[in-house]
Parts: sequence; C-alpha cells; structure tokens
Amino acid sequence: MRVAVTGASGFLGRHVMRALRGRGATLIAISRHPEAPLDDSVTPVAFDIADADDSTFDRIGRPDILLHLAWGGLPNYHSLHHLERELPMHSMFLGSCIRAGLRRLVVAGTCLEYGMQSGELIETMPAAPATAYAEAKQALHRHLSALQDEYGFGLGWLRLFYLYGPGQAPTSLFPQLRAAIESGARSFDMSRGDQIRDFLAVETAADHIAALTLDHRNAAVVNVCSGRPVTVVDMAQTWLREWGADITLNRGARPYPDYEPFAFWGNPGRLHDMLQTI
Repeated sequence: MRVAVTGASGFLGRHVMRALRGRGATLIAISRHPEAPLDDSVTPVAFDIADADDSTFDRIGRPDILLHLAWGGLPNYHSLHHLERELPMHSMFLGSCIRAGLRRLVVAGTCLEYGMQSGELIETMPAAPATAYAEAKQALHRHLSALQDEYGFGLGWLRLFYLYGPGQAPTSLFPQLRAAIESGARSFDMSRGDQIRDFLAVETAADHIAALTLDHRNAAVVNVCSGRPVTVVDMAQTWLREWGADITLNRGARPYPDYEPFAFWGNPGRLHDMLQTI
C-alpha cells in the first residue's frame, strides 16, 4: 500500500511515518523541505501545497492513500489566516487530487471543532467551532464531504485531542515544562491547571492513525483521544514523576485559554471499535 503523507516532517508526521513504516506501508513523504528518508521504503517529495494544480496528484506519485496532516498558522487559533489562506489552499490541493483519481483520503481535524461544548464529546454531536482555526477545519470537512458524494472516494476525518511528546512545538505545555527543567529553573509558570483535558501520547496517537489509515477505507469522523478526563496540573505532575524532576509549579501565573471550554474530553468508543476490527 502506497501512502503519501503531507506534513511528514512535522511533530505528528514524524511519528505517523514511523508507525506506517512499521506496518509495512510504502511511503511518500511530502514536505516543503523533505528530510532524509528512513530507508528505501520512503520516497521524499518536495512539494508546497500552495502550488497545487491539475498535475498535483501525478507530482506526488499517485498514492493509494493520502494522509493529510499539514496545516499552517498555529498556534494562533483566532487568526483569520486559517479562513483566508489555509482553507482555500488545502481545499484546492485536496480537490485536485480527488478529481485526478485519489481513492482514499484521511485528514487531521481537531477537537476544537466541537467549540465551547463541555463534558464528554462524541462524534455524533454537532460541530460548533468557536475559533477561525476550527471554523476553517470544519469548512474543509464539509467541502470534502460534498466531493465524496460526487467522486465516491473513502474519507476519514480524525479529530485529534491533546497530543504531547518528543518533537512538539515549543509553545505547548509539554516542551515548555521540559525546557524549564533542562534549564535548571526552580519554578514553572502555568495556569491554575484545574481545567480538564484529554491528553494522548503522540506515539499512541500515531499508532491509531496508522491503523485507521491503512485498514479503514471510509473511517468518517473519529475522535483520536484517550477518553480519560485529566486536569492539566495532574498531567504536568505525571510528567514530572516520569522524568524524576523537581520543580515548583507556579499555578495561576498564566490565564486560562479563551478558545476552549473549562472541562472536556473525547469519547473513544468509535475509535476502540474500529481498532478492534483490524
């Protein structure tokens, strides 16, 4: 199975590439600045999705499956860049591949598509995006669903929750805390930390994504989550125990994010059911 992966050199992309390779997939790693291939099973392709045209599908090697992880403009979730730049660019890129014969597409969505809804979030709930980023993602999903009705390709839409791990962007909690420890800092500024989230190690998420990509032709909407509600401070303390680190968490030094509800987590039932059928 030949799988093309956009965003292959990004945080999630690197881990998913390893997971797909471990499952025997032949990979096409698409990036503006491709890295050296892991081995002969990986073909690096230098491609900027902003340059999409009618020849795009041929230029990326006509894969059996396209796994689309790329997206720019983060972590500025409120920026209109997502609607004015990212949305039309990704719509053009994916649409050109679909019209040229792509038969299976899997795309990274976001838990922020649920907007300010609290508690356990399940795929049957209506999307209610409250940020430009989430609105753009949801608009892309609607666009792809309309194309699916016309062209009949398989579509998976993966709503990712709070992934963490090696290679994460330095603006996220996990690398910030790790950097503070490595710098010898005695304290770490954070919010009160009593908000509830759904955290998932990126290695586990990558395994789930690889399985869904390879073994489900039409996965539709799937929460990629742990299903375990955890406070942010408890998660930070768990990491500190795992690292054997001693640092004071200066709780309340930073404000709560304004783009997400106080307490929410994903329902993993559909994810688990699909993984069990593989």
